[in-house]
Amino acid sequence: MRIEHDLSRFKQIVRGKIRQNLRKYVTNGEMIGRKGRDLVSIPIPQLDVPHFRYGKNGNGGVGQGDGEPGTPIGKGDDGEGGAGGAGSDPGRHLLEVEVSLEELAAILGEELELPRIEPKGTANIEQEKSRYTSIRRSGPESLRHFKRTYMEALRRQISSNTYVPDRPRVVPIREDRRYRAWNEVNLPEANAAIIYMMDVSGSMTDDQKEIVRTAAFWLDTWLRSQYKGLERRYIIHDAAAKEVDEETFYHTRESGGTRISSAYRVCAELINRTFPPSEWNIYCFQFSDGDNWGEDNERSLDLLKNEILPHVNLFCYGQVESPYGSGEFIRSLDFAEDEPRLVTAEIENKEAVYACLKTFLGTGA
Repeated sequence: MRIEHDLSRFKQIVRGKIRQNLRKYVTNGEMIGRKGRDLVSIPIPQLDVPHFRYGKNGNGGVGQGDGEPGTPIGKGDDGEGGAGGAGSDPGRHLLEVEVSLEELAAILGEELELPRIEPKGTANIEQEKSRYTSIRRSGPESLRHFKRTYMEALRRQISSNTYVPDRPRVVPIREDRRYRAWNEVNLPEANAAIIYMMDVSGSMTDDQKEIVRTAAFWLDTWLRSQYKGLERRYIIHDAAAKEVDEETFYHTRESGGTRISSAYRVCAELINRTFPPSEWNIYCFQFSDGDNWGEDNERSLDLLKNEILPHVNLFCYGQVESPYGSGEFIRSLDFAEDEPRLVTAEIENKEAVYACLKTFLGTGA
């Protein structure tokens, strides 16, 4: 049908506009507020079919005969050159379209040339399981459905006038027997976990947290497209660390010193307690301004090397530039070149989020 063709064409145009402006959307945290359960609303430039714009006849000027020196080109409706008064014509507006998160992830993957995630070990994105979803007339006695069997027997006795209400006795015969039956179904496995860690000491301002929030939105979007189920956990720290919910993660403001090892300790305990590495694909994303108590670096690196990296698919450290942070910690991770599961990136501002995503997710871990 013509309308289906037009709709398909419109979707192609929208997809092209999103790809064309993807860098702007990635760095714009405004669209995160428009996110629904499975859709996100994206403002794109108004899509217009090319058309002629007519002026008024007899006004003179270019294309209407000879003009006089100094005559303004393109008079306004009030007959005077330059800016006129309040207009009556509609302006050009943005059109908001709803795009599925799956489609958004696909566009992100194509534009950033991201490889598909390869789960480690024998973990499956989907697992085939048996579920008893139907009833059959034959089967092993261990699967006999007693309630359905007696219902069939009762129905048969009532229809044949052999059921006596005063002496209710239901005796099933072979034809009444019903058995549970199973079907093989693909059940999504929640076998991927993201653990976010963030420094919330006083040197991390609201601007830095907004950068983290924007990066986390796109990280979530991409990893959800690779796994049917995804668990997320959040850890905040200053000199001490704790696991919190998402709202607290993005809106907590603390003060005091910074010990990154406290976050690594909570992360390692969370993995051991909740996400056995043999069953889960684990992705850790840490964001900090690079400040850390000097004597804590050695303890932090020991925890990272021995208790976290051996158990995760990927550990990404994003250092968000802050006017108050020293930015020294990233230099302690210079062994990242020899450790494929450890990736680091410096995020100077919102515009750098795009490159950060490419650095973090381009590994295909």
